[in-house]
Amino acid sequence: MNKVIEGKTWVFGDNIDTDAILPARYLIYTTEEELAKYAMTGVDPEFPSKANRGDIIIGGKNFGSGSSREHAPMGLKGLGISLVIAESFARIFYRNAINIGLPLLECKDISKHVKERDILRVDLNEGTIKNITSGKELNGQKLPDFMMDILNEGGLMPYLKKKMCNEG
Repeated sequence: MNKVIEGKTWVFGDNIDTDAILPARYLIYTTEEELAKYAMTGVDPEFPSKANRGDIIIGGKNFGSGSSREHAPMGLKGLGISLVIAESFARIFYRNAINIGLPLLECKDISKHVKERDILRVDLNEGTIKNITSGKELNGQKLPDFMMDILNEGGLMPYLKKKMCNEG
């Protein structure tokens, strides 16, 4: 996984729940590719056609609240979203995203310093965020090493598979 991510931002507010990220009526789909067609349509019905591979989502407080389903982060990953940065995450969304290999970063007041379509450069190893558009630099909450290990393998299942093969 690339530890330095650069991409265009899409900004959303506080309390974006899993039904806004991936509306429940699309839970009949099970692959990232199918789910990607409906990612963020609970907030912006046109989002899948506007977003590009490598883009970054910016959220406010409590991003990913609601259901514990993995479909929400799977849809974002399938769409090619490279990173979600929010002021805070619902814990189950946070773990589900890491487990499926979608990088996240918490950053206090990120919403005050990033506008839609700004270009960010984020170093996940350091937790640093540089807004290329404005020149502003921010520090996010660096992920623990074990979560970076999971992301580096593409998610929890590939991580566990590699770990088991190396032990046996």
